Amino acid sequence: MIHVEKPSEKKLAELNVRSWPIWTKEISEFPWEYDETETCYILEGDVEVTPVNGNPVRFGKGDFVVFSSGLKCTWKIISAVKKHYKFG
Repeated sequence: MIHVEKPSEKKLAELNVRSWPIWTKEISEFPWEYDETETCYILEGDVEVTPVNGNPVRFGKGDFVVFSSGLKCTWKIISAVKKHYKFG
């Protein structure tokens, strides 16, 4: 499952999102599998993630995204991405 929302500043502050590590990636496409839940906040970029046997989910700057543990998917980075992330 992939959940996307536009978070409030209050939610970002409560979760202390801006203290999370940052990950960046250039335009590319690659398979990925989540062995634990990942929560991230997109700072830059445009991404489309397609679960195996599922429909593509597109998100970008300003989106708060949760990827469920066990998800198998393909990431397609349309424009370079920069995100805060947290596992578990």
